[in-house]
Amino acid sequence: MKVKKNDGKWFFINQVWLVKNVPFFLFLSALAVAYIYNGHHAERAIKDINRTTKELKDLQYEFKMVRKDWMFMTKQSEVVKSVAVSGIKEILEPPVALIDSSNKTQTKAK
Repeated sequence: MKVKKNDGKWFFINQVWLVKNVPFFLFLSALAVAYIYNGHHAERAIKDINRTTKELKDLQYEFKMVRKDWMFMTKQSEVVKSVAVSGIKEILEPPVALIDSSNKTQTKAK
């Protein structure tokens, strides 16, 4: 009787070769896990960037709206309307310039 030549072999792989290459298979497994983690990490980073970009656009819009309202409320006509309730009125005459006559003669003498 002849012993089968294929004992302990699976196609072209035998048990000795498989045991010798266990560290390589572990390395490939670790590499696959690292690759999957990297993909998930990149997707999470992209989602964070998109969320931050959307939040920034919302804050820019809010800033522009508040600034527009502030610019409108600081116009002279709007300020006059808002302080009219407390009884303060706008001065309609131009300001009077005060000139120190004693100081004027000293500057001419020099």
